[in-house]
Amino acid sequence: MNQSINEIQEEIIDEFSMLGGDMESTVFYIMELGNHLPPLDEKYKIPENLVKGCQSKVWLTTSFKEGKIFFLADSNTEVTKGLISMLIRIWNGRTPKEILNSDLYFIEKIGMQRVVGSQRSNGFASMIKQMKLYALGYQQKEKV
Repeated sequence: MNQSINEIQEEIIDEFSMLGGDMESTVFYIMELGNHLPPLDEKYKIPENLVKGCQSKVWLTTSFKEGKIFFLADSNTEVTKGLISMLIRIWNGRTPKEILNSDLYFIEKIGMQRVVGSQRSNGFASMIKQMKLYALGYQQKEKV
């Protein structure tokens, strides 16, 4: 993991800038990103792992190894799966502190609100919140 959180965000911004703000291409690209997520084992698709506040079903689970958080996720819709895949790309294998202190500026830079609409924006915010809650939980455990 030699890329910083901001370097990965810059990469995502560059990828989206190549689409020239075309809405259809952008949505298609987000769906395409979701296809890169490894499949989530059915045993994790349980109510406890559902992200609250998403209209779509989004399952999110984590593991904690050597002070770093690893995320696994899936969704029943392609766009939502693409959205969570971007967050995983940025935050996977990071320490709780890195996650909690990061500023996700790529969302505004790629014009996410314009593309996904208010319902999905709320869901996206819920995914971010859930991932940060996991980070906070692991950070508290480390202090004990």
